[in-house]
Amino acid sequence: MITFRQKGDFSKLTRYLERAKEVVKLGDLDKYGREGVAALASATPVDSGKTASSWRYEINNKSGSVTISFYNSNIQNGVPIAIILQYGHGTRNGGWVQGRDYINPAIQPIFDKIANEAWREVTKL
Repeated sequence: MITFRQKGDFSKLTRYLERAKEVVKLGDLDKYGREGVAALASATPVDSGKTASSWRYEINNKSGSVTISFYNSNIQNGVPIAIILQYGHGTRNGGWVQGRDYINPAIQPIFDKIANEAWREVTKL
């Protein structure tokens, strides 16, 4: 037979979890969204500059979960230009234009900042 005894309550755990839930406020995400758009715009390979200036972000708060998403609206003939710059594309004469990983290195520092700030807030007592 296994028995468990518990003394006290879970108030500290409850407080910790409530604090964790509210860690990154929407205003902070708005700041990070603007930083992310600036980082993506400056890292985007430039020909006309249209792709670089077409970045935007959205913050969605649903079911206790908050997400920040980045989008690029430069689409030519149904082709998202930011994606073919990232991954490469075929040419009309059968050639291949190699992609360049510019999105991940540009946005990773922003994600790191969000994670670090969240961790600092959660571990504050």
